[in-house]
Amino acid sequence: MTDAAAPLDLETAQAPAPDPGSRPPEPPEQGVRHPWGEPPPEGEATRIAEDVLWMRLPLPMRLDHVNVYALRDDDGWTVVDTGFDSRWSRAVWQRLLDGPLAGAPVVRVLATHQHPDHIGLAGWFVAQGAELLTSRTAWLMARMLQLDVQDRPTAEQLDFWRRAGMDAERLAARAAERPWNTADVVHPLPLGYRRVRDGDTLHLGRRDWRVAVGNGHAAEHLTLWSGADDLVIGGDQLLPGISPNLGVYATEPGANPVQEWLDSCARLAARAHHRHLVLPGHKLPFTGLPARLEQLAENHHSALRRLSGVLAQAPRTAVDCFDVLFRRRIGEGEYGLALAEAVAHINALAARGAVRAEGETASGGILWRGEDPVPDGA
Repeated sequence: MTDAAAPLDLETAQAPAPDPGSRPPEPPEQGVRHPWGEPPPEGEATRIAEDVLWMRLPLPMRLDHVNVYALRDDDGWTVVDTGFDSRWSRAVWQRLLDGPLAGAPVVRVLATHQHPDHIGLAGWFVAQGAELLTSRTAWLMARMLQLDVQDRPTAEQLDFWRRAGMDAERLAARAAERPWNTADVVHPLPLGYRRVRDGDTLHLGRRDWRVAVGNGHAAEHLTLWSGADDLVIGGDQLLPGISPNLGVYATEPGANPVQEWLDSCARLAARAHHRHLVLPGHKLPFTGLPARLEQLAENHHSALRRLSGVLAQAPRTAVDCFDVLFRRRIGEGEYGLALAEAVAHINALAARGAVRAEGETASGGILWRGEDPVPDGA
């Protein structure tokens, strides 16, 4: 994987939030609401609940932040997600450690998933005495990618891009450049960690959290559900206003993250209530989770319907489907994520038997032909 798997901003923002302050009354069931209208300033924290703090770390990309949380226990803090490993992030963390965290030690780091903006500084905290908690797949993927440094794209990577329909000029340029490496923004990860499984109960922040695992954006993505006060730590599995990137990469070219995502939305919806206050990996905390899960699923159902309809008219490569999926111009900085998401939607349709490969372009891109449009609501 050579592009940071941050969410690709495909949706419009939700309704305006109420005034900042304490948690609002139970929201109406029909929509998503934001109890806080603004994030905490850099280096500062917002108190979400007793022993729960919300903070932000900067990201040098279009999505310019990641939310992190700190849960206070008798022995110190548990930090949930960390931001990139960069001088900027470390400086912000030092201000947080000296200020809102009041000099108490960080004794645990919980990474919701393996993407660099969420696990980048986990190893830095571990080197200072913290313990790393995450899922097995998150640890394996993050550690493998952090150790796999490439000076040039591999032959497998170039072939993956070619088959997806990347144009020859862009392919040649990428072949001659050092690709983005996870190690650029992820501190070396420890050899050992504590595994967190679906169904586990974790005692953090002086409350018990039930673990529910989601998939699609990242394998074995952890979400945490507090039974005491309706808090939910959502990571990138539960985001307001933007759709998490569902991408296929050369590491697993036949993956079907779109279907895994839809299955996860259905599974998490069974435990979701409108009263839950979701603490997401990006954007603002929100209530109205059942409505948001329905929106997240429909975003991809709709994309599949549009895509199958267009491919039934004429074959296209995955890259040729950008206009159908995103309905806006994709810039160079988003190109890799868009390619990965386009392949993911093609794979989902292929798994349903709705499209099939039908030859290649002159440059080696796979052309996909639709069999029948996906039925409305499928």
